[in-house]
Amino acid sequence: MAEAERIIGTPDTPDAVGGGTERPGSEGTPAGEPGTGPTAAGAPGAGEPETGAGRPRGRRRIAVLFAVAAFAYALDLISKMIVVAKLEHHAPIEIVGDWLKFEAIRNAGAAFGFGEAFTVIFTMIAAAVIVVIARLARKLYSLPWAIALGLLLGGALGNLTDRIFRAPGVFEGAVVDFIAPKHFAVFNLADSAIVCGGILIVLLSFKGLDPDGTVHKD
Repeated sequence: MAEAERIIGTPDTPDAVGGGTERPGSEGTPAGEPGTGPTAAGAPGAGEPETGAGRPRGRRRIAVLFAVAAFAYALDLISKMIVVAKLEHHAPIEIVGDWLKFEAIRNAGAAFGFGEAFTVIFTMIAAAVIVVIARLARKLYSLPWAIALGLLLGGALGNLTDRIFRAPGVFEGAVVDFIAPKHFAVFNLADSAIVCGGILIVLLSFKGLDPDGTVHKD
């Protein structure tokens, strides 16, 4: 593990940038040689390349995560507002004949209409997912993971908003679904974001890429 971190240079390992460099005073490195002695190690700015390169890189990944989440959330919220205003209590709109329709329904269950008797439980699960993703973001240094977690976060927020603010009540609200493929459950854009994020996470796990940017091979 130490060797992998040395090669990849994750921000959590201060020696990653200088991996393989002998410490001041070690064998084969004169203690008084310029740039390697204790004075250089303790001089102002020493160690800043790691901090300067690691933290901005981590902040950029976090920014990507929340940007993707905001986009997915906004898209889901706007689509549901349009569906409720223009499609609810109206005949379905055929997009591709009988194969794909837009049909407004209220779903008290989980994604794709499963488990309607456990609305409160699914609400708590969605809230827990959001908390876990927010905590994981602090150690996020992988762009693909940022995109995947952003999709999960945006989708979870979209459906959680319905469960909190829609009828019949707080934490028991029914989610607005409207994408109705033939011979399949009706779903919404939040469900799609959650599924896409989950598939991407599975692919990243198979490739051995961790959220902190390290790559491992089993």
